[in-house]
Amino acid sequence: MRRRDALRAGALLAAGGSAVPATAATAADESYGPLGRLDCRGTKEAVVSADGSTAFLALTDGYATVDVRDPAAPTLLAERRSLLADREGGPMVGVHDVTLSGDTLAVVGPANPAPSAPSGALFVDVSDPADPVRRGFHPTTFPVHNAFLDGEYLYLTGNDGERNPLVVVDAGADPPAEVARWSLVDRDPAWGEVRSPLRVLHDVWVRDGLAALACWDAGTYLLDVSDPADPAFVGRVPAGDPAGLRDPPASESLTPPGNHHYAATDPGNDLLAVGEESWAARRDGRTVGGPSGVGLYDLSDPAAPAHLASIDPPPTAEPTLDGTWTTAHNLELRGGTLYTSWYQGGVKRHDVSDPANPVEETWWVDPAAARFWTARTAGDAFVASSMGTRSGAPAGLWTFPDAAGGGGDPAALTATPTTAA
Repeated sequence: MRRRDALRAGALLAAGGSAVPATAATAADESYGPLGRLDCRGTKEAVVSADGSTAFLALTDGYATVDVRDPAAPTLLAERRSLLADREGGPMVGVHDVTLSGDTLAVVGPANPAPSAPSGALFVDVSDPADPVRRGFHPTTFPVHNAFLDGEYLYLTGNDGERNPLVVVDAGADPPAEVARWSLVDRDPAWGEVRSPLRVLHDVWVRDGLAALACWDAGTYLLDVSDPADPAFVGRVPAGDPAGLRDPPASESLTPPGNHHYAATDPGNDLLAVGEESWAARRDGRTVGGPSGVGLYDLSDPAAPAHLASIDPPPTAEPTLDGTWTTAHNLELRGGTLYTSWYQGGVKRHDVSDPANPVEETWWVDPAAARFWTARTAGDAFVASSMGTRSGAPAGLWTFPDAAGGGGDPAALTATPTTAA
């Protein structure tokens, strides 16, 4: 970010938040900025192919595939909306997440209850990203906020309002079939006495036979899924005590502590990142809470994760749901670098090669232009999806340099609009 852009971003945050010093834009290089962008209505989550060439977007009412080999010119390859319109109750709505393994994309929804719409996972062959082919659909009796596809097994957030289990589906079967469930209520019945929103299974991450389940105020649970049909508890990062959450204020699910929203591991080491999503609320005539950040944990002994460091969220003077959101959202750990999204707080990169001492390398923020949902590596760049802003800035995909310095002037970026397919 050039210094003038850092000053502009600070002023914008101050309008709906607090001023950010220009020198805080990045400790490495003030010239950092985005490379390119592609506008795409309804964008939420983004994931990237293993070779970094293609991004896949959840579009709320569908999905899209995007060529990101030239990060300065992300190009729409295919856009599919009105999914399952041929089914009773169709089409799919509330598609906030997609997940990729090999040449299979799973498109899941609805993120929140929508009784009249199809619930479940649509499987798509994306071996040719420009010509995705519908392969099958696994229906569920619960909404699907998030999911993770690992090989031929799909891990679903099965929030039924009671046990809120992890649901494991064999996606390689014909038709796909459920093979296992695991619930923290079964492991500790005391959680069954806590309101469902406080122990929701918000997201799931799987790597090398270990699943990380972000369970809001119940914390993050680690499961051995080396046998996907028999998940087994390994350890957890605690967040709250069920005894203290049996009769909480109505705003408890919004405010810290707790609110474990997203968890991911680094394929190169024993490191876990847990992002927490929270806001402020009015309680007993005063404002309590605010945005939360990201915690880093040593997983060398997954039965006892050890806290190493915490990364604070960008500041905001209006931290409520109606204000300027700067709380942690989705993230990625890769090769000793942490990529984070903070809604209107922008996107950051941290060097976490020494995870006890994370170093912020880059930060780009413009609350009027983007409200970032995620940040993901993509070859020599990284991508960040924006859900658009309340002031009318469009949703879509942004690309950034995966190094300090570089990037263009945001004011000079030419957005590439999509056309419905």
